[in-house]
Amino acid sequence: MNLRTKIVALAVAPLLVALVLVALAVRHQERDLAQRERALIELTYMAQRRSELRSYVELAVSTVRPLYDAGLDDEATRTEALRRLAALDYGDDGYFFVYDLQGRSLMHSRQPDLVGRNLWELRDSQGRFTIQDLLARAREGGGYVEYQWRKPSSAQTAPKLGYVTVLPRWNWMVGTGLYLDDIEATKQALDRQVSLNVTTTMLWIAGIAALCLGVVSAAGLLLNLSEHRVAEAKLRLLARQVVQSQEEERGHLARELHDGTSQTLVSAKLLIESAVDTLERAQQNAPPALGKALQRLNESLAEVRRISHRLRPALLDTLGLPAALERLAAEFDDEGAVDAAVAFEGLPRELPEDVKTALFRVTQEALTNVRKHARARQVRIALDFAEDRVRLEVADDGVGFDVEAMQLDPKLGIGLRNMRERVASIGGRLEMRSGDGGTTVAADVPVHSLEAA
Repeated sequence: MNLRTKIVALAVAPLLVALVLVALAVRHQERDLAQRERALIELTYMAQRRSELRSYVELAVSTVRPLYDAGLDDEATRTEALRRLAALDYGDDGYFFVYDLQGRSLMHSRQPDLVGRNLWELRDSQGRFTIQDLLARAREGGGYVEYQWRKPSSAQTAPKLGYVTVLPRWNWMVGTGLYLDDIEATKQALDRQVSLNVTTTMLWIAGIAALCLGVVSAAGLLLNLSEHRVAEAKLRLLARQVVQSQEEERGHLARELHDGTSQTLVSAKLLIESAVDTLERAQQNAPPALGKALQRLNESLAEVRRISHRLRPALLDTLGLPAALERLAAEFDDEGAVDAAVAFEGLPRELPEDVKTALFRVTQEALTNVRKHARARQVRIALDFAEDRVRLEVADDGVGFDVEAMQLDPKLGIGLRNMRERVASIGGRLEMRSGDGGTTVAADVPVHSLEAA
């Protein structure tokens, strides 16, 4: 391979790699955007359908309300009420139905063959007790139920959202429903459009790559030895740019890797060690699998320092931030080396998801640092819900460290920088104080940041 060929190859290779990375990034971003659009469409659609259903049922009830409020319970009055409800419909598949509270169909304008039948044991295609679920929701004062039902216009079973209410004196459940198969068609159309967009984008990138390759190849043919030094200088500059880009990416990956798997593996390790310790205190032999699990965890911790954990912790979704912090402290306390305590001040309130995640991750990182480095006996987690801010504080009585020196050393303090960046991303401020008396990590998120989030 001659010099000109080497120079062209060195110029083309980074270009092709960059274009491939761009293509992958574009593809990922488009897929992510499509998923968000699907979720937004489904959320908006369901909210609109719920509002429509409630209005329809309120309208239907209002048509029989004069008869019901008159206090008449005779058969003629009820027959007239059923007649009025049967006369109401909307669209091709919009109708009302009436059941008694024992599951017997009293009125069904689109499926009269069901009238008079007891459908208490009826199940849909997913095994759900359709009428029982509707009646249960009606007895609660009214609400929504999702189930499968035959669509009158097509005679095909389709997902349906129903809304029901109860007329207790007549022992009636009145309701209606809207079929949801059209939203699936909308999402499928969106998927097709996204696929077309991705294909078009890939073709454009392939065309740009081919064009760039042709230009670089043509330029390489025009190179000569007199331009050798200039080419070398450009290659050196390109190499520096590639190295800089790689270092930036490595730094980003190092911060992300530090934030997730380390805490997860340490938590798993603590739980297993606690289980082994419990078995030993109970004078029982620990299963060999636990020892192997600890060995594998130690190997993983040695090989993987950090991992990306962009997914929301399940504890925050199911229990909320205060309960999640209590659980985190309890798991940390179970290790036995450090006593962990949690305190709350002020009136707890719901926080935005990114704020909850950031504060939870800061607590995880701080506890990991306490376990690894502080040699502390106690650690205290405090969450203060003030009127103008939310403040999280993690304090230990360990040996402390030089905060400034840690932040200046690029090889150390990745976790501290990660915590600071997380808090800054939600409009908050992170303070770290450390000395002989211990270390305190405090995150303040002002109220305007909570509203903006």
